[in-house]
Amino acid sequence: MEKSSGIDKQNNIPNLPRLEGVCPAAKKNGELYYRASLTYRCKHISLGSFSCAQDAHAAYMEGIRLLQTPEMTVNSYHSSSPLPFDKWVTLLNFRDNGVYSGNPIYIYKKFFCYYLSPSHILKFDPDDLFYYATHKIMQRGRHYFVADHGSQISIVTRYGIKPYAREGRDFRFINGDTNDFRRENLEILNIYHGVSLEQKNGQYHYTVRIHIKGNYLVGRYPTETEAAIAYNKAVDILKKNGLSKNFPQNYIEDLSPRKYAEIYSNLYISPHITEYRP
Repeated sequence: MEKSSGIDKQNNIPNLPRLEGVCPAAKKNGELYYRASLTYRCKHISLGSFSCAQDAHAAYMEGIRLLQTPEMTVNSYHSSSPLPFDKWVTLLNFRDNGVYSGNPIYIYKKFFCYYLSPSHILKFDPDDLFYYATHKIMQRGRHYFVADHGSQISIVTRYGIKPYAREGRDFRFINGDTNDFRRENLEILNIYHGVSLEQKNGQYHYTVRIHIKGNYLVGRYPTETEAAIAYNKAVDILKKNGLSKNFPQNYIEDLSPRKYAEIYSNLYISPHITEYRP
C-alpha cells in the first residue's frame, strides 16, 4: 500500500493513503468518491465508482479473483458481491472469450446472452454481437429498446417486426421463450400496418384498424393484400378530410400499379373513416 499525504491543489483532492486499484476523485460540489479499475490483457477496465475507498478496493479484489479463477461463472454471482453484476459478466466474457464489451454480454458457441439481471437473460444470434456490444438494451415493461442517434429504437425492428407489433398477433416466439431473439425463433405473422388476422363467427378474416384518437375500424377483408391496401385508402381519405397526422403507408410487393388501383377503387371503407372530420 502506497502512502501519501497533503492535498492535490489542482483538483482539490486530498492525497490520502492509496489502496490498490482505487483512485480518488471529486465531484463539482467537492464531494469525494472513489473509482475502481484494473488492467487485464493490456486493457484498462473501469469497475465503477464508490462512495467509500474500501468498497472500491473490494470491487477491485473481486475483479482480480474472478479473472484468476476459471471455476467462477455467471451463476457464481451473489448480490453481496462488491462488484456490480454487469461488470461481473463483462470480466467473465473477456476472461473466457477474449472479447471485451462494456455491456453485460457472454458469448456461447452458437449464440450469446445479454444479461439484464442474473435471472433476466436475452438470447441473440452471433451476427447481432457487434450491435448489442455497442448499444445498451433498456426495458420498459415487456418492451426492449436501445438509444440510437438520439431516438429510442425497439429491438424488434432489427428483425422486420414493427415497433408497435403485438406478440401473438403480429409475431410469435416459435419455442415459446419470449427472451429468445434468435432469428430462427421469430415468426412474423403480419407485416402490414393496421392489419391483424382475426376469427369471427368461425371464420378468419383480416381486420384493419387505424389509430386516430383511439382505434377506428376500417373494415374486414378476405385477403391480407386487400387489407393492406384498405389501410392505405383509409389514410388517403383521412388526409383528404383534413387530418394532418403522419400515418405510415403499406408497401405491397409484386403487385402492378394497375392491379393495385383496381383493388383500391373497389374496397369498402367504413363510414367511421369516410365521414371522419378532425
